[in-house]
Amino acid sequence: MAIILMRHGKPDHPAPARISALAMAHWCEQYNLAQVSDFPPERSQMIAQQAEVIVTSTLPRAQSSVDQLGMQADISDALFREVDIPVLPLRTLHLPPAFWLALWRLLWFCGYSGSVESYKAARQRAKQAAQRLIALSQQGTVLLVGHGIMNKMIARELRRLGWQAEKHASSRHWSTAIYHRPFI
Repeated sequence: MAIILMRHGKPDHPAPARISALAMAHWCEQYNLAQVSDFPPERSQMIAQQAEVIVTSTLPRAQSSVDQLGMQADISDALFREVDIPVLPLRTLHLPPAFWLALWRLLWFCGYSGSVESYKAARQRAKQAAQRLIALSQQGTVLLVGHGIMNKMIARELRRLGWQAEKHASSRHWSTAIYHRPFI
């Protein structure tokens, strides 16, 4: 039995060269509504085919990734959603979206959450998500098609609970991390 954490495919959502922080809030909202625009690599397809239980978050980019894999989710749950990014409403400064995302995620890790889920709350949710995946693994190999940060937080919980990583989580689209049940 194993738990496979897979990041969704590349969303069909273009990034402008530079954008204000205020406009970035709208960009993030639209990103959360985007479907994926690419197909999974052969390796990701082969790994996904091992799954007996398929789980996804409720965000369209994760759900459409399952579709691109030619599969159907058994469970779709907001428990596995990506953590939202706290946005600072600055109007004048225009920077690349990747810069804003990195800055805001860093601020989030340092304790700033604004009106979104805090780091502490997200860690609790990741613990619940890991427990849910472990329970589902009683039925066989589980594939979670999820998101970069939340998958990494779930992976940390699995390792904390003694699950062994065959491959660690990555931030690349379609990347996989495979965890095996500890021998008792």
